[in-house]
Amino acid sequence: MENSFEDLITTYIENRVGISEHFLSAELANNLKQNLHNLNDNSQLSAAGIGNSEKLSYDGAIRSDSIYWLDKKHNNAFENEFFAQMEAFILYLNESCYAGITGYEFHYSLYEKGDFYLKHLDQFKNNPSRKYSIISYLNSDWQQSHGGELLIHQDNNNQKISPTQGKTVFFKSDELVHEVLVTQHTRMSITGWLKSDR
Repeated sequence: MENSFEDLITTYIENRVGISEHFLSAELANNLKQNLHNLNDNSQLSAAGIGNSEKLSYDGAIRSDSIYWLDKKHNNAFENEFFAQMEAFILYLNESCYAGITGYEFHYSLYEKGDFYLKHLDQFKNNPSRKYSIISYLNSDWQQSHGGELLIHQDNNNQKISPTQGKTVFFKSDELVHEVLVTQHTRMSITGWLKSDR
């Protein structure tokens, strides 16, 4: 597990975008994906908003995915396993990089064919608590023709990242403008933020 943590940190230091190809095990990714399918089948996902609770709005011309917030109160064994892995990564990050992370939040994200999310930053103007964005993908057998890549904009060196199962991406929430390109296939992830009130 620490190897995947080090992959994220090392690639982040090199390129401002950390990537670990196999951060989630195949078993955990499959179980989380099944959870997301079940939630969707039971109409428990909601349209994703723009902004935070103080300035929340909905605009399908900017963002068209659906989400479901993870919460330990749900007492889901696989989500709790995911939380435990993220907590271990936070501990590793704080000890090795003095990051000062004190909390987190995560939601499932589901993009159906034709969905997208236009260019944006993840940190709110009225609340700087989100320090790092971290996205774990749940898409097995992903093909280039499926689209739906994460496109990160970096000073004439844009980086396009395919959302393949098990891969996790990590970057500063207030630094990098990014977008989700139009997907041609159902696209699933757990998206979240590592937070600090400092």
